[in-house]
Amino acid sequence: MNGYVMSEQRSSVQFVPSSAAAPPTEVDWRTKGYVTKVKNQLQCGSCWAFSTTGSLEGQNFKKTGNLTSLSEQQLVDCSAKFGNKGCKGGLMDNAFKYIKENNGLDTEQSYPYTAKTGRTCKFNPSAVGATDTGFVDVKRGSEEALQQALAEIGPISVAMDAGHMSFQHYRTGIYTERECSSVRLDHGVLAVGYGSEGGKDYWIVKNSWGTIWGDEGYFKIARNDHNMCGLATSASYPLV
Repeated sequence: MNGYVMSEQRSSVQFVPSSAAAPPTEVDWRTKGYVTKVKNQLQCGSCWAFSTTGSLEGQNFKKTGNLTSLSEQQLVDCSAKFGNKGCKGGLMDNAFKYIKENNGLDTEQSYPYTAKTGRTCKFNPSAVGATDTGFVDVKRGSEEALQQALAEIGPISVAMDAGHMSFQHYRTGIYTERECSSVRLDHGVLAVGYGSEGGKDYWIVKNSWGTIWGDEGYFKIARNDHNMCGLATSASYPLV
């Protein structure tokens, strides 16, 4: 299942690197404690919610030093007013807007995942694990800007075209798919790093299909290769 719903609207706040210095040649936020364990969206089009919690978990860790798993289910059940459609899809930026207006997102433990759109919102203000004050969009289509943001900020919410059998069956290595679109995106994921291997640049990305899929739930995808599968087309992160 995927579940990312495209939008032409982007926020007026855009990422600007704090330094003109070149970013490091490799980054992996998993090694710095920013990333929770791989989760599984199951048969629900809630990838957007997992991408949202992933970047917020990272920014909350950066601010507090605590890695707290956050509730995708709350986003699925409660953010319809902001344009999200539960298990029928949504958008990370819409979720960031909801979290800001709602003054927080509950912990995973207090509002666990059911893989169904709930009939009611069960938000508990006393169980908030993190909140945001807004969000920042990374320059559309710029792999250079995404690299700079990843190096400076932490894990970044990204979207991609995941609608190919080659991706469903990915196991290991650097993923490339010549049929991939860089503009028709259907899946929200979390960029957690980048590097190079044998002269090929790649992104490191956390998926939400459990640890059985891919490389223990992660994948590498070609970087600086014509914005492969659109990974740099719709990148954003929350402000905390």
